[in-house]
Amino acid sequence: MKFYNRTSEISELQRIQKLSFNEYSRFTVVTGRRRIGKTSLIMKAVEQTTTVYLFVGRKNETTLCAEFIPIIAQSLNAFVPTEIRSFQSLFQYMMELSVSKPFNLVIDEFQEFYNINESIFSDMQNIWDQYRKRTRMNLIVSGSVNSLMLKIFQHAKEPLFGRADNIIKLSPLGLSTLKEIMRDHYPQYNNDDLLALFAFTGGVPKYLELFCDNGLLSVNNMISFMVRENSPFTDEGKNLLIEEFGKNYTTYFSILSAISGGTNTQPEIETALGDKSIGGQIKRLIEDYNIITRTRPVMSKEGTQTVRYEIKDNFIRFWFNYFDRHRSLIEIKNFDALQTIIMADYPTYSGKVLELYFKQQFAESMQFRTIGSWWEPRGSQNEIDIVALKLEKNQAVIAEVKRQKKNFKPELLAAKVEHLKNKVLPKYRFEMVCLSLEDM
Repeated sequence: MKFYNRTSEISELQRIQKLSFNEYSRFTVVTGRRRIGKTSLIMKAVEQTTTVYLFVGRKNETTLCAEFIPIIAQSLNAFVPTEIRSFQSLFQYMMELSVSKPFNLVIDEFQEFYNINESIFSDMQNIWDQYRKRTRMNLIVSGSVNSLMLKIFQHAKEPLFGRADNIIKLSPLGLSTLKEIMRDHYPQYNNDDLLALFAFTGGVPKYLELFCDNGLLSVNNMISFMVRENSPFTDEGKNLLIEEFGKNYTTYFSILSAISGGTNTQPEIETALGDKSIGGQIKRLIEDYNIITRTRPVMSKEGTQTVRYEIKDNFIRFWFNYFDRHRSLIEIKNFDALQTIIMADYPTYSGKVLELYFKQQFAESMQFRTIGSWWEPRGSQNEIDIVALKLEKNQAVIAEVKRQKKNFKPELLAAKVEHLKNKVLPKYRFEMVCLSLEDM
């Protein structure tokens, strides 16, 4: 699959590179979940310029340095002493080389230094502070364990806090790019295929690449490709999250499993987990791991108790719904049964994803200042799929989302809107619409 989008990120990385080469060294951090395309982006931005690329594997420091030395020597066409045994000395040597020779130093999976030698971070800080103003290195580090990268660069007590000149957080590819990918690889696609691609990948480049390179972009073909023996998707969610959570992942998995199944308030989740208190874990899932989000009805106050939790990542939501929930079928290799379950459930499952699709479509239009849903406490039927407040004062779009327009009941939405207007938005003018597959 060709390289798509990331125009603004590439432009920013190249702007920083120019400053680094022409003035003095700069330090950039690129973060984002695993498979989001950090390495591809960085290497695209630095192509055709002198670059040292170092991947931090979980190895002994001496072994890593022995692997790095020939890479550095070849990349820079320079002598590097083979007796160097510490990354501190190696980094200092590269900084000295950059006095006379500007180059990019890319360090991938940077957070792994925590597992090798935590003092590397303070060593780098000391060397960087000494050398940066008289050298011309464009230092770019990337990492996929969000909680550790957050700790390294944004916790005040950490040695590298405040050292990054720029932190670029990569998000999934947007809807226009998904459409471009479909046009390039499956021009006969329909909107259900596009919705499935959004539901299964969430715009994560590696998952998109797997479907595209195998030429499987219809709903049924994508499901068959994911659900089979030796599928790269089977354990992807588990591997992705254990990297973040570590050994104590079971409670986090239980919370995410509950949310994916529609149990989305804290009291309900705690009941589902046997009355286990989960306030701390919920906080970390939001703030440290960036995996779930706290949602409130549009225009509600910050302290309202009417709160729901949602999984932000489409792939993780899908993985918990089917791969985790039906792990027993995978264990006995009954992939046909799991395919049947997913295909039968897809129309229902994708209905909720369609709502997420349109919320993202609204956000990407840049025409709104607030986009969300509105509901009243449990027991009330007053719930509206999308309430989007326009940039223009006192104007809003109210949308009911249905896979098929024939299922839309305009009089029911009108009654809900009248209630919303009286209770929350008395001065607003509303545009009421039904959004379906045909509006994608």
